[in-house]
Amino acid sequence: MNNRQLFQQYVAQTSPAPVGIEIISASGNYLYDVNGKKYLDLIGGISVCNIGHGNPEVKDAIKKQVDDYLHIMVYGELVQSPQVKYAELLAKHLPGNLSCTYFTNSGAEATEGALKLARRATGRTDIISCNKSYHGNTLGALSVMGDEYWRNAFRPLMPGVWHYDYNSNALLNAVNEQTACVIIETIQGEAGVVEPHDSWLQQLRKKCTDTGTLLVFDEIQSGFGRTGKLWGFEHYGIIPDIVLLGKALGGGMPMGAFVASYDLMQLFTHSPVLGHITTFGGHPVCCAAGMAALNVLLDNKLINDVAEKEKQFLTLLKHPAIKAVRSKGLLIAIELDSPAQVSITLQRCLDKGLFSDWFLFAPNCIRFAPSLTISPKEIKTACDILLSCL
Repeated sequence: MNNRQLFQQYVAQTSPAPVGIEIISASGNYLYDVNGKKYLDLIGGISVCNIGHGNPEVKDAIKKQVDDYLHIMVYGELVQSPQVKYAELLAKHLPGNLSCTYFTNSGAEATEGALKLARRATGRTDIISCNKSYHGNTLGALSVMGDEYWRNAFRPLMPGVWHYDYNSNALLNAVNEQTACVIIETIQGEAGVVEPHDSWLQQLRKKCTDTGTLLVFDEIQSGFGRTGKLWGFEHYGIIPDIVLLGKALGGGMPMGAFVASYDLMQLFTHSPVLGHITTFGGHPVCCAAGMAALNVLLDNKLINDVAEKEKQFLTLLKHPAIKAVRSKGLLIAIELDSPAQVSITLQRCLDKGLFSDWFLFAPNCIRFAPSLTISPKEIKTACDILLSCL
C-alpha cells in the first residue's frame, strides 16, 4: 500500500474526505508534495505558521534545546529555562495583570484550564459563551462551543453553560452574580470572521466587572499579530481577566496557554494542591520554538505590514461570485453562494497550486489566513488563482 492508503487505514480520520495530499517539505509560504508539486499556503496551519514554514531561527532553537534536554519532569516541579524565559517574554507583551502563564499542550487544553480557574476563583458554576464560537473539542471546550451540530452526539456535556449570540444584548443581560465567566473569541473565527460591534466589548467588560464575573478572551486564532496588532483585544481598548493562547504560540510546535494574574493562578496551588496539572504542558522544545518565533515576529516587525497586506487582498478580491469579504488583518472570509460552491472552488484552487480552506460555522466562506510573511507578489498570485477558479 502507498502512504495515502496507509494514512486512511491506520491514522484515525476526522472526516470521510480528507484533503489527503502527501506533503514532504514546507518552506516559507509554500508546501511541496510527494510528486514535487508546489502549493502556495493560504492557511498557515490554521493560523499556526504566522512567520512562515521552516524559519531558520526557530529550527536552530529547537536543535539547541534538543541537545540540552527534552522532557525531564511533569509541569511545574522543576525550573526549566525555556518555560521561564518564554513566560517572561509573554508577560512583557501582555497588558494589565496578564502576567502569569500556564502552558498546556493545545488551545483546547488552555480552554479547559481557564474554565476550571474561573470556577475555582468565583465559586460559581454558570458559564456564558457564544453561538458559533469555537474553543476546542475536548469535553469542556465542546460544552462551550457554539453549535449544536458538533455538540449533540456527545451529550450529556458540562452543565451550567448558556449560549447567546455574539454582539447581542441578550448575552450582556445574562451576566449576573451566578456567572463564573464569559468566554468569547475576541474576533469570531469559525463563524467567518465576525467582529464585535462598537462598544459591545466595553459593555461586556463593565458587566463582568460589576458582577464579579471573569472575562475570558480566546485569542488562540487571533493572537500573535494576525489581526494587525499583537493581540486582537488591543483593537478594542479592554483587557480580559484570562486570555487563551495557542496555534502560533508554539512556532509550529504543539502548544497552548492560558494567562491570568499571579493571584488568580495561585489558586491552583492549594485547596486542592495540584489543582491543575499536566505532564507535557510547557515542553521545553515547544517553549524554545515558540519564544524564537515570537522574537522573529517582533524583531522583524511583521505586524507593521499586516494592515497593508489586508488592504491588498480586499482590493483584489472582486468578482461577481463573491458576495462579501470580511477581514481583520490577515484573517479573511470570502463569502460565496453555498458550501458546494466553496468545495468546488477549493478543489480547483488546489489543482492550480493554491491551498486554502473553509470555516466550521460558515461553510459558504473560503478562509484565507496566510503567514504574516506573505509577500505582495504572493498575495497577487493567490487572488489571481482564486478569481480564475471562481
